[in-house]
Amino acid sequence: MTSTEIDFDNAHVYAVPMRTRFRGITVREGMLFEGPAGWGEFCPFPEYDDHESAAWLATAIEQCTDGWPEPVRDRIPVNCTVPAVGPERAKEIVAAAGCQTAKIKIADHPGSSHEDLARVRAVREALGPDGAIRVDANAVWDVDTAVSQIRLLDAAAAGLEYVEQPCRTIEELAAVRRQVTVPIAADESIRRAEDPLRVAVAGAADIAVLKCTPLGGVRRALRVAESAGLPCVVSSALETSVGLGAQLALAGALPTLDLACGLGTVSLLGGDVVDEASSLRPVHGVLPVPRTPVAPDPTALAEYESTDPERVRWWRDRLRRVRAALADRQATLRD
Repeated sequence: MTSTEIDFDNAHVYAVPMRTRFRGITVREGMLFEGPAGWGEFCPFPEYDDHESAAWLATAIEQCTDGWPEPVRDRIPVNCTVPAVGPERAKEIVAAAGCQTAKIKIADHPGSSHEDLARVRAVREALGPDGAIRVDANAVWDVDTAVSQIRLLDAAAAGLEYVEQPCRTIEELAAVRRQVTVPIAADESIRRAEDPLRVAVAGAADIAVLKCTPLGGVRRALRVAESAGLPCVVSSALETSVGLGAQLALAGALPTLDLACGLGTVSLLGGDVVDEASSLRPVHGVLPVPRTPVAPDPTALAEYESTDPERVRWWRDRLRRVRAALADRQATLRD
């Protein structure tokens, strides 16, 4: 992987509005740049420091320079994602998606339990008895709260497929797992670990959630999957279709994939930087695995290119710093 042929100087800063507030943001921002193998997307969330953002840049560089490993499947079943919305809106999202699996965001603010349960019941009604429901608490609960809430949510859903990252630490996940019958999935415990390849997650979780964008690329994420030794779900980091192509490449290359992936997230955006025909939106709950990196459409990119000079400057400064952080990390690994 080399960045010497990437056109960083002419990187595009995009700003795409969200359809619904998600992860506390209303506009998704990032950068797109071109290299010899195609286009890459660099879009760490604003709160991530330069050290953590370096892995996101490594993924974008992999897109631009190396392309993707050979896939073993060409279609990926996906879940729809239901943000922290009211029950009626939740039903609309599920009905429009055409997916048989729904991932529901919960615990987005203190005292949300009543709203969470109503949202889960609404999704079950929309999916019917055969659909799968998974929920994501984004590591906000302590062990006791997680145990009590998981039992309530499991009852409301008439059976949860799994609960994603109910608590922050591996030790807490293990404690929850001992007390509930619902499978536990690890996300942040893997991707935000100092070394995701060495996280002892097998005793704390039943499923590994992989996001190749913050893990440093498709090939590194494949090594993380092998190290985890658990069934995997590939999930989005809320990219445009350019970055989402990397996640689909990972899902396409995993040796085994038995669960729907969390990759139907372009629908959360109010637009896309590719044309309508190329936008990676699920059809009948399925997405194709791209063989090459997804390229932006000039007209669509022009529509969503940031016009705020301060934000453009902020992103360009950030890219310069993170490039230096990534170079330092790579030099350390070589030593």
